[in-house]
Amino acid sequence: MITEIPFKNHDVENVFNNYPLEIRERLLYLRSLIYLVASETPGVGELEEALRWGEPSYLTTQTKSGSVIRIHHYPSKPFDYAMYFHCGTHLVDTFKELYPDSFSYGGNRSIEFMLFDKLPEEKIKKCISLALTYNLKEDYL
Repeated sequence: MITEIPFKNHDVENVFNNYPLEIRERLLYLRSLIYLVASETPGVGELEEALRWGEPSYLTTQTKSGSVIRIHHYPSKPFDYAMYFHCGTHLVDTFKELYPDSFSYGGNRSIEFMLFDKLPEEKIKKCISLALTYNLKEDYL
């Protein structure tokens, strides 16, 4: 079940409040999925929510188990939003192998979504899990 997660970081909350309403709802949904997966995944621990490059970012600073996940919308693409991953990892390549036809990808750094697309929740959760456990040994996965 997806629930609303209160903001601890007011700067992040302000960024969300400045997104267009429909985009904000979609990004809040992704945010909730990130927190849900973190809470269900052994070894991840509590997330830090911060701004990186002016974008809402989710870091495993407590355990250092994973790679940062960012979510954002650029006004130049009014119907698009995305989930970004560190381009120095192999995460997006892994997602492409697992789900070649389920997502649109932005090179080696993002999964891109269109505003009115139905999101494949379980596949997104798997991608989030892989990112949040990127630095863990395989026996944790």
